[in-house]
Amino acid sequence: MPRKPQASSQTERSIAFPGPKGKDYSNKFEPPPPAPLGVLSLVTQTRRNNTGPVNTRFLLCASLTAAGFLMGPASPLPAAAASTNLLWYAQPAKSWNEALPIGNGRLGAMIFGGVPEERIQFNEDTLWTGQPHDYVRAGARDHLAEIRQLLFAGKIKEAEGVTRTNFLSDPVRQKAYQPFGDLHFNFTGLTNLTDYRRELDLDSAIVRVTYQSEGVTYRREAFASRPDDAIFLRFSADQPGHISFTLKLDSPHKDSETKAAGPYVLFLTGQVQTNGLRFASLARVAVTGGQTTSQDNRITVSNADSVTLCLVAATSFKNFQDITADPYWQCRQTLRKIGWQNFDDLLTNHLADYRDLFQRVQLDLGRTDRADLPTDERLARVETDGLPGDPALAALYFQYGRYLLIASSRPGGQPANLQGLWNQELNPPWESKWTLNINCEMNYWPAEVANLSECTGPLFDLIDDLVISGGRAAREQYGAGGWVVHHNTDLWRGAAPINNIDGVWPTGGAWLSYHLWEHYLFTGDKEFLARAYPVLKLASQFFVDYLVPDPKTNWLVTAPSFSPEQGELCYGPTMDNQLIRALMNSTIAAAGILSTDKTFAVELAAVRDKLPPNQIGKYGQLQEWLDDVDKPNNNHRHLSPLWALYPGADITPADTNLFAAARLLLQWRGDGSTGWSYAWRVPLWARVYDGDFAYRQLNGLLQKRTLPNLFDLCGPFQIDGNFGATAGIAEMLLQSQQTAPPRNRDPRSQTRILDLLPALPRAWPNGAVAGLCARGGFEVDLTWKDGALTRAVIRSKLGNPCVVRSGGHEVELKTAAGEAYAFDGRLQPVNDP
Repeated sequence: MPRKPQASSQTERSIAFPGPKGKDYSNKFEPPPPAPLGVLSLVTQTRRNNTGPVNTRFLLCASLTAAGFLMGPASPLPAAAASTNLLWYAQPAKSWNEALPIGNGRLGAMIFGGVPEERIQFNEDTLWTGQPHDYVRAGARDHLAEIRQLLFAGKIKEAEGVTRTNFLSDPVRQKAYQPFGDLHFNFTGLTNLTDYRRELDLDSAIVRVTYQSEGVTYRREAFASRPDDAIFLRFSADQPGHISFTLKLDSPHKDSETKAAGPYVLFLTGQVQTNGLRFASLARVAVTGGQTTSQDNRITVSNADSVTLCLVAATSFKNFQDITADPYWQCRQTLRKIGWQNFDDLLTNHLADYRDLFQRVQLDLGRTDRADLPTDERLARVETDGLPGDPALAALYFQYGRYLLIASSRPGGQPANLQGLWNQELNPPWESKWTLNINCEMNYWPAEVANLSECTGPLFDLIDDLVISGGRAAREQYGAGGWVVHHNTDLWRGAAPINNIDGVWPTGGAWLSYHLWEHYLFTGDKEFLARAYPVLKLASQFFVDYLVPDPKTNWLVTAPSFSPEQGELCYGPTMDNQLIRALMNSTIAAAGILSTDKTFAVELAAVRDKLPPNQIGKYGQLQEWLDDVDKPNNNHRHLSPLWALYPGADITPADTNLFAAARLLLQWRGDGSTGWSYAWRVPLWARVYDGDFAYRQLNGLLQKRTLPNLFDLCGPFQIDGNFGATAGIAEMLLQSQQTAPPRNRDPRSQTRILDLLPALPRAWPNGAVAGLCARGGFEVDLTWKDGALTRAVIRSKLGNPCVVRSGGHEVELKTAAGEAYAFDGRLQPVNDP
């Protein structure tokens, strides 16, 4: 057991820190005694290309339950495989875009690895500008009929003018995610540096820095602990007495200050804006050997054997309508909960929590000598020579996306925003908020298929909040029931249309709701569905009230609306119709599963059947708008009318004409431009069974839109491309969006089709993946050689039937929950361990 600190009147220091409403807290921080190595003193007083859809049917209709055997979860990565999940560099980061991220879902930090000066920039996910606010412009509803009348009369410019003046939010821009602070270390006594290495180990979520100076090997470790809700840094050397530095803690916010509370603690307090969020952070060092002193806003450590730093941070945010929390008290409570655990126990807690998620999925796409190079050199080789010479980099990028989602989205926190969790700018691009016409949703594409279902919790909490704020927007902006959100939201859950006329896109809630339905499809969790159903119903209710007849066709259309970021103000764009149809279908299905709301389901079906259908234009393309005005080879970054192909599931090979029209539009869009637009094209091309073109988009993303630390680049850093590409790689290897025709099956149930290696590119002839998830409650392991499946294992979580397809073979499989079923490359059952 570590020793508790003993009070000392000679070293004890009392400092008053400002609390809410001018209240002062008098706090005593007592220095701990020298701790044995590994002890951390923290307490103060108190995760072969198919050329087309499968047509050949090799049916094995008998039940294969007898062929199953209990396989258990995907096995942890062996040591040799784990070593491939590394980003590493031979020099410190010169800029923020080269630093390495850590995060526990709430707290995030960027590690630069500098010598002799180190900077640790950190964030907390509720530190934003602004304060609770309803963005709906007063009187906006009074202009809705006029805008619709002008649109239906073809007076688009006039409609846009009225919209800009009277219909956008108040104010027209939302608020911004903020940086929290920085730790600055100035190390002394370091000369003749050699053998420098900086790495992020994805298998452990630890950043390490090592180097030598004058025969001494120095080591740093940094991780963000979810169980202990803190960031930990450890500094050590292989010889005693060689750790010496001065530590400062500061913030870019003008209204902030730092004080030392004794020789071991720095305390930062501040406020973002007048009447805005307050914040506090504590940095506490625990030393073995040497001396520790403090002066003003800095701590000096001299000649220590090792040092461990604990960083905690909090804001006054309680929820989007209440910012009266006490951040100082939260910091103290966090330290109190950490208690007197030693460093090894803290690390063990962190690893158990993190690896439970990350090690669920393994991916091997092959390896070349380029995998031995530092990550920035590998990326430079991709820029000149392409990705085919380094297949392991694609696997690393896939796992990096899983790592980033674990690090930026954990239950109880905020969802991953435009920059995930990491931001150093007071005025970040697009306010680093949640853009709902693609970016926020893309962040969560890998959550289910890449076996990180728990990471969706913050997104669902955001949706719950938007039911409240979006309910106000529905009433005040449209005179409708239910809830609505447009193409952006922020910490204050803004739901009104922002920025400009392209903000008048009322189907953000429909897209967010699709993630609720997808979660049910993957997990079969009826308790979750019961929680989600009221949200789905209210989202549907808004469109029941909002849709109006198109005077030309009598179809029910959204008016006004916008096809995301392209064209002009319009009504009934294709993406809207697809999203609303999917929303209503899922609401009707959920009502049936839960045996509720039969009358509403019938009403909803009647409205759904009056939506405009997907239309094929004069060139044979899927139309983006009601009118056939698409321009051939328009390579716009957005792929909005292809939503029903991916991430939706309404466009499938079952409708050959529509499937071909969608593929033509996808061809017109060409290669990506922004990082996320490359990323969206990866799963879209996978859905049309073209693995080589999907791979081309992945190659372009890594060649043109990836920073040295593998962050995605939109123009500036934007994390959605990381997540979209991870989902896209999974989609190339496994698809489950289709269901088999009822035939002799119960027409009330759906049998999932598991399509194995549906879009395998020629660049990955040999490989293996374990732990991917499929709709219907399945986990899938695959091995392939020379472009063809050699082995598949299907684990059934729920006992549902499925149809398994690969390479022209097909098998119908009845399963039992908890059992696993193994097949060879021809989908013949095998029963080997």
